[in-house]
Amino acid sequence: MEFTHPVDYGNAAAGLFTQRVILMHIGFDRPTIVVTEGYGAGYAFSPRYREELSRYFNANIVFCEYRFFGPSTPKGCPWQYMTYENSLNDLHEVVTALKSIYKGKWIATGVSKGGTTTMCYRAYFPDDVDVSVPYVAPLTRALEDGRHEPFIENQTGTPVLRQLVHDDQMWFLSRKNDLLPLFEAECNKRGYHFRTSVSEIYDYWVLEYSFAYGQWGTKRETIVSRHASNQEVVDWMFQFNDPSYFAIETPYVPFNYQAAHEIGYYGYDTKPFAPYLQILDTHNYMLRIMMPDSLQNTKFDKTLYKTVKKYLEKNDPKMLYIYGEWDPWTASGVYPWLDTSHKKNLQIYVQPMGSHGSRIGNMPAVMKEKILRQLSDWLGEEAVVEEPEKK
Repeated sequence: MEFTHPVDYGNAAAGLFTQRVILMHIGFDRPTIVVTEGYGAGYAFSPRYREELSRYFNANIVFCEYRFFGPSTPKGCPWQYMTYENSLNDLHEVVTALKSIYKGKWIATGVSKGGTTTMCYRAYFPDDVDVSVPYVAPLTRALEDGRHEPFIENQTGTPVLRQLVHDDQMWFLSRKNDLLPLFEAECNKRGYHFRTSVSEIYDYWVLEYSFAYGQWGTKRETIVSRHASNQEVVDWMFQFNDPSYFAIETPYVPFNYQAAHEIGYYGYDTKPFAPYLQILDTHNYMLRIMMPDSLQNTKFDKTLYKTVKKYLEKNDPKMLYIYGEWDPWTASGVYPWLDTSHKKNLQIYVQPMGSHGSRIGNMPAVMKEKILRQLSDWLGEEAVVEEPEKK
């Protein structure tokens, strides 16, 4: 479906745009899940797609593409209207309209930036849905938040694993002279262009390695061997952590803009690698190498962070958070600071040794049962737990 919204809810002169929304219907008597996606909606068209909570509660899905992604982009791409408050008003209009058709319980859920959207939606429109389930959702307080670097150094993985990751980074940097020509050739082959030299991009890739390793829960046995050829190392680089992330052609400029403006991001700790790095200072690297020239003066505004933090501290919504213990994004989640001991409803579950892929379905059995029992109580519906398919 297409929903027509104001480009800016505070300025009618800014015009209108259409948001792409995908409806997956089960029944008018079923609960309805609004997926507060933080990016594009393309993957929701896959016949295999079904959001996790929809499986457990046989629920309808209303999948909302985020503004400024895909066809949900206003004409001319006026970045000043790419605000979280505007995006939450988009959700409010969609849910308000469809509540006249789907009259059962409503659940908001999203993953990663979509999870951030879920929690922000609850803070700005607390009565729109009955239950909120944000997955691996950061609530970051600055463009370079400062909590991720010590988290990676001290909490992502075991001490042995952290040392192995550090050793990998030193190994990649020590082999830079041999690997860089192959790295550059592969970037050229893929049509990647950068706002800084390929040599600096190589350094950023190595700095990103420890974050990516923790985020995706990579198994040590899948890491490239020390006996691999130079070409095998580079091939593995692109498979594990493709540097298109830093390329001018990245489709994630809308995310980068919001990170710089409202939702924040992370920095890099260069001290352990300083003798090997061409980069002298990574401060404001997102603005310098991941943003178009016209957006490089973007200033960070803490209003969103302060508003949501205050709401969560002072209120007790039916809200259930899922985090991964070793996921670097957990460093800027609500888990470290939000006290739920005096709250009846709001709950936080952290998957032991979990990554950014932590979900209800891969939680330990006791924790999973407790989560589903709580959701069942809130929704007045029994969860259907499907047995895993036998191979």
